[in-house]
Amino acid sequence: MLPVDLLSAEAMVLAAVETALRDQPQGRWEVNLKFEGLKLMPVATRLMKSLQQKGMPTLLVWPDVGACALAKNSNPDIADQIFSINDLIEKQSEEDDDRILLIVAPEPSDYLQFESLSNMHSGPIVMLNGRLESTTIGIGSVARERRRGFLSLWRKAYWLQPLEAGALMRIHPGEWCLFRADNDGYRQVATYEQRPDAETIDAALLMALPSQRELGS
Repeated sequence: MLPVDLLSAEAMVLAAVETALRDQPQGRWEVNLKFEGLKLMPVATRLMKSLQQKGMPTLLVWPDVGACALAKNSNPDIADQIFSINDLIEKQSEEDDDRILLIVAPEPSDYLQFESLSNMHSGPIVMLNGRLESTTIGIGSVARERRRGFLSLWRKAYWLQPLEAGALMRIHPGEWCLFRADNDGYRQVATYEQRPDAETIDAALLMALPSQRELGS
């Protein structure tokens, strides 16, 4: 079932991340909430605190110094557990660190620092609403292959994407589920082992349109 609101989605995210980290404790995991205009700071803060309450030490990491400072000011109770990516790169030692890094919304311009931190960190990393896939413009073929290799290491723990006529959701370790939006709610119409592309989604939603008999009943 689709979540009824943001807090319900966050509860699903927590359960999915817990399962993902049990399955691959040192893994690289993605969480994607594809809502337009979503304010990520409260979502990230709640997820961090929920993971800590589950006994999983977590640091909240921001790509840039400004966002990091704002997060510290907004959350003085956990300010000592909030860092920028560069902060952690500078603090990294040769000792293993099994704490979860919850990294919020890294973009293509953050790629090199993000990759460096990921390679240095021995513990798990959860990336919330990252946008690193559009990183191949204007760089050489060697760099493109390197980035593709790095991005291929990341697995999706949770994905929720509203669509014009439905929604797409995946909760680790399950399949991708496509839902159609009807007047009385959402109905699941298809499942996939891999994330479906736009053409596959459009075709499935078109095939799932109610017939005239259903509309008249």
